[in-house]
Amino acid sequence: MIILGIDPGYAITGYGIVEYKGNKFSVIDYGAVTTPADMVFSKRLLVIYTQINELIKKNNIDFMAVEELFFNTNTKTAIKVGHGRGVVLLSGSYNNLPVYEYTPLQVKQAVCGYGRAAKSQVQQMVKVLLNLKTIPKPDDAADALAVAICHAHSYNPRFEKEI
Repeated sequence: MIILGIDPGYAITGYGIVEYKGNKFSVIDYGAVTTPADMVFSKRLLVIYTQINELIKKNNIDFMAVEELFFNTNTKTAIKVGHGRGVVLLSGSYNNLPVYEYTPLQVKQAVCGYGRAAKSQVQQMVKVLLNLKTIPKPDDAADALAVAICHAHSYNPRFEKEI
């Protein structure tokens, strides 16, 4: 199965595409969709939507896995990230993909075996599990790859939890 993992945002949306076959991972692509701070917000959302659609079409994606929103105090930022996340979810649905959501705790648990793992631990495990020479950059891409790994380890067709 080919999984597109997404770490949503509006300035930087990380993506990671992996193939999971026979309990083995192959990295297809990873990176980030970035938008400039001086761009009109609605245009930033359009850039994210367009580029995620292109990734889906180009890579024959089977599943989309998206990290759920987590925030502490900055409500204004959370709302804008939520808009970016909504555009990502729309893109998956528009392309008829099964879309799954995972909390940061679930992602850390699936990748590191510990739900309170530090960001550096998650990045190191992504490198190890995907047999990469270096930790993927930017951090958002490493996070997106972790979301894809989480889906590979969590998905069971008998227990559909598609949104």
